[in-house]
Amino acid sequence: MSNKGRRHTRVVDNLTMARKVEGAIKGDLARVEYDIVDHKAAEKVTLNVSFDNHFLPWAKEHKRTWRNDRYLYDCHLKPRFVGKALEEINAFEINKMKLAMKKAKNKQGRPCTPETIKHVVVLLKRLFNLATRWRIHKGANPCAGVELPKLDNKVTEFLSDEKTERLLKVLDAWPFKQTAASIRFAVFTGCRREELFKMKWGDVDVERKILTLRAPKGGKTEIIPLSDTTLSAIEDLARKSEYVFPGREGAMLTGFKGPWEMVRKEAKLPASFHFHGIRHSFASNLVSSGVDFYTVGGLRTHKQAVTTQRYAHLSDEAMRRAVEKSAEVITPKEKKEEAVENDIESAQRAYYGQQKTLLLFIENLMADLMKKQFQENLEKIKKYATI
Repeated sequence: MSNKGRRHTRVVDNLTMARKVEGAIKGDLARVEYDIVDHKAAEKVTLNVSFDNHFLPWAKEHKRTWRNDRYLYDCHLKPRFVGKALEEINAFEINKMKLAMKKAKNKQGRPCTPETIKHVVVLLKRLFNLATRWRIHKGANPCAGVELPKLDNKVTEFLSDEKTERLLKVLDAWPFKQTAASIRFAVFTGCRREELFKMKWGDVDVERKILTLRAPKGGKTEIIPLSDTTLSAIEDLARKSEYVFPGREGAMLTGFKGPWEMVRKEAKLPASFHFHGIRHSFASNLVSSGVDFYTVGGLRTHKQAVTTQRYAHLSDEAMRRAVEKSAEVITPKEKKEEAVENDIESAQRAYYGQQKTLLLFIENLMADLMKKQFQENLEKIKKYATI
């Protein structure tokens, strides 16, 4: 056959086949000439394929908490959305999942907490965002129409002076030195559990009395000071591994729930008190003692001053003492004149101390905001400079 003066030749066995080949050639030439594209149905990507083949490998490379993501996916997302294409998952289905999680009970016989529901929705939202970035999902993110549960982040889990004293007495007599030393170290430093697990002897500088925290929660290496009391908690530990608190065969420790539960029960601490509550107690005791928010935030390696500010209200005993002090100032007749004057002066000093702490917090907060605004302006300048 000929097309625009150009001859196209094919050799076939019979006339019927020749006609079929001629039709195919004409069709190919027409598609090229008029830029006609075959619209084949694209293969739909399911949630489980997206998670297993794309999200999980990425999470293992970029997230320290990828195991938590896999656990949440296996427990909540996989049973509900397995085999479903990403395009078939909508906000209505996700809200139905939220409601089911509120009503369902876990292995302990309790419904899912708002924190767990939020983590699941956030995980699904990130999965869709990454799928869009990687061009395996072209639709909208269905989680954009889903309201996250509102959480009450007011911290109430902390130890009173009496409970702290009971805990330290139990640790003094505890037969397992490493368990006692790790908990005592947390009491005096406010370190997170994972930070204790990763702590190596090379990170502890005894002469300079400092500890280097490698890749803490904020991601940036931090250095915190250590007191003599803190160093004494680990000085008798055997250095049988590079880790200060090693696990089996000298490897990094991965779990601490069992030993902590035994110590907690022996110290008669509430069943609801978790190991992380020691960190809250460390911060609340410092703030209640008059240490400014900026210093406490530095010791706790907080990235934002607002995170530290929420600990200011923690000590019920401190508030109770303030109320009693105000009552004594208001009714001075029951006291001697000299004692009344001393009480008023003490109340004034406490008031001015609180005002100073508040001003320091506001200054630090404004500094953080100005730094953030400066970075944003700098990025804009760089952007315009490259145009």
